[in-house]
Amino acid sequence: MTNEKDFYRAEDLAELLDVNIMTIYRYIKGGRLEAYKIGKEFRIEKEEFNNFLSKVKTK
Repeated sequence: MTNEKDFYRAEDLAELLDVNIMTIYRYIKGGRLEAYKIGKEFRIEKEEFNNFLSKVKTK
């Protein structure tokens, strides 16, 4: 087992991308970013986040 997290919290992604948390919630609600809702928090798989970044990458 690795010590690395397999999931990000929505708050982590907002901080990482330097955007408001509501932006992350809009991505989730709009289907652009898949997430698990556990309790009141969203968890996003690292692989899903990497796929999301690939889709929004400009060339």
